[in-house]
Amino acid sequence: MKHRVVITGIGIHSCIGESVEEVATSLYQGRSGIGIDPVRKEAGYMSGLTGIVSTPDLKGRLGRRERITLGQPGIFAYLATEQALAQAGITPDYLAAHEVGILFGNDSCAEAVVRSADVIREKRNTQMAGTGAVFQSLDSTVTMNLSVLYNLRGINMTIAAACASGSHPIGLAWLLIGQGLQECIICGGAQEVNPLAVASFDGLGAFSKREDAPTEASRPFDADRDGLVPSGGGATLIVESLESAKRRGAKVIAEVLGYGFSSNGDHLSVPNAIGPAVSLRRCLDSAGLRVEDVDYINAHATSTPVGDAVEAKAIKDVLGGHRAVVTSTKAFTGHEMWMSGASEAIYSLIMMERDFIAANLNLHRLDPAAEGLCIPPERIDRHFDTFVSNSFGFGGTNSTLAFRRFQE
Repeated sequence: MKHRVVITGIGIHSCIGESVEEVATSLYQGRSGIGIDPVRKEAGYMSGLTGIVSTPDLKGRLGRRERITLGQPGIFAYLATEQALAQAGITPDYLAAHEVGILFGNDSCAEAVVRSADVIREKRNTQMAGTGAVFQSLDSTVTMNLSVLYNLRGINMTIAAACASGSHPIGLAWLLIGQGLQECIICGGAQEVNPLAVASFDGLGAFSKREDAPTEASRPFDADRDGLVPSGGGATLIVESLESAKRRGAKVIAEVLGYGFSSNGDHLSVPNAIGPAVSLRRCLDSAGLRVEDVDYINAHATSTPVGDAVEAKAIKDVLGGHRAVVTSTKAFTGHEMWMSGASEAIYSLIMMERDFIAANLNLHRLDPAAEGLCIPPERIDRHFDTFVSNSFGFGGTNSTLAFRRFQE
């Protein structure tokens, strides 16, 4: 790699907070963002559990022309990106004078597609769908909208990789910037939270049914877990070369050290341990890290019976006897899906900056498959310098990122 790659800004809009400070407080205090959506029950969902995420009206912040092309993923991404750019000190004038790219993870725009189709079927007139419908409906809705809103002229691409969608953009940015092909890229992930987005997942029986205790429903690595809890929002990281950050006088939050990836290649929905282990090893190799260097792993662990057990095996296979702390912040948020790879990197960066590791909430009885891993049910107040974050998705797509506290 020709250039060191760093993070200079982060932004988050999630069920545990709509700013970095709000999220930090939730993580530190063990505050879950999961609740019940009555609309889902009325619609025939087996489980009404979800992360409770607000969808603000952007009137007064954006003009009508900009708003009509932004569906829920675009709104969430815009809110997170505004925060990240502000922290990074990147202004509209800077964006106008420099080539900045965007790589964002998003793998569906279900609400926009369904509502447009419903209108067309009812009115028998395609024009009634509205001029903004097509721009809300494409998976590339986030990158196309934000590239215009922010006058971005660098790489412009959406990564659709199921639940690894938010992680791969950061890894690809690390590669592009490290090789000198770009200086600065806006990266992240977005996930819509409307009921239309995840109805098919509910139909598969993938969701927890623990509706009597919503905040205890997402329980990664717990032996009594019964499924994931869907969630979403928006997460953005400003990724740039160290030289670019120094020229701008920007404060560096952390360094991106490495990126690993793989494909399982054997089943659409059932994971195996081989692919995740390859991704984790490749990440450590690309970062020049030994397993002993890893202080913390933010596990993908979604609270599904098979997925958590398989990941635990993969982590143990790679780490051997090294006992890095392992937790899944999905215990707080549920599964933020296309956003999760980016948001979980941000959650981990927040914890590293503030010297704590959030609890693996709702861990009452450790799954035997995870025996030997250091998974704390309570918060640990500890300084740490290096972490990795796993993200795995349907179709066997795997991504692992490595970060380090910045050192000159």
